[in-house]
Amino acid sequence: MKILLLGRNGQVGWELQRSLAPLGEVLALDRHSSPLCGDLSQPDALAQTVLNFCPQVIVNAAAHTAVDKAESEPDLARLLNAAAPGALAQAAQAVGAWLVHYSTDYVFNGQGQIPWQEDDATDPLSVYGQSKREGEALIAASGCKHLIFRTSWVYASRGGNFAKTMLRLAQERERLTVIDDQFGAPTGADLIADVTAHALRQVMGAQPHDQAALSGIYHLVAAGQTSWHGYAQHVIERARQSVPERTWAVKEIAPVPSSAFVTPARRPHNSRLETRKLQSTFGLHLPAWQLGVDRMLAEILSPS
Repeated sequence: MKILLLGRNGQVGWELQRSLAPLGEVLALDRHSSPLCGDLSQPDALAQTVLNFCPQVIVNAAAHTAVDKAESEPDLARLLNAAAPGALAQAAQAVGAWLVHYSTDYVFNGQGQIPWQEDDATDPLSVYGQSKREGEALIAASGCKHLIFRTSWVYASRGGNFAKTMLRLAQERERLTVIDDQFGAPTGADLIADVTAHALRQVMGAQPHDQAALSGIYHLVAAGQTSWHGYAQHVIERARQSVPERTWAVKEIAPVPSSAFVTPARRPHNSRLETRKLQSTFGLHLPAWQLGVDRMLAEILSPS
């Protein structure tokens, strides 16, 4: 099986290189790749890459993810998050490939407290959310076989993340203020990559008449829920237990509302995603968010 992976150096893309390797030949590209194009800002060239390589699976792990910056550059956000996935979908349809794409809880308006289901009405609050919703719509309209995984609060031990920021600040400041009215589930890039590979094994092994039923949108997040404040408390408590010899300056982690931090893009308060469809369709058990975070902490806190 030939797999085209875009966004190889991102958090999820890096883990996908590992998880997809047992499935077949993986051509992993980023926006600097040559001669084949992996740059989402060039949709036509991306489509030509698909036609030239002729993969059975396309996995798009690239996107415009700078939520606040998207407010000031909406055209670029829509190019990367909508036009490019749309071009990939058209090319996938032309060569008969599956397209795997990652979306976000930001397609919803964040109201209420009930986890969002896949068929709930979308109503994004930001340019980023709008662009991701447009990408979903273009993929569906293309008619290609697809798996769209909506996720949220993604982290990885590689690169920067919320937990690393909290650990740094906990060693520098006595008092931290963290938002306590936004709720979701921290979800590891490694979990996303492993679930993707598991789902692909099933869809590629299914009979043609069964594949159409598997195509669609799925919510993919770790089990459970917390606030950013609860996330910060968990991270710092575990760090203190793991490396008590470090100097932990923090004495208070104060909960504050979203209004305490003014940002260009509005954040959803309710980022909870219902995952029953994913788990039942693919026979999965999604672990509690704390398990993945603890594993990540063990990795980044261990002596180098």
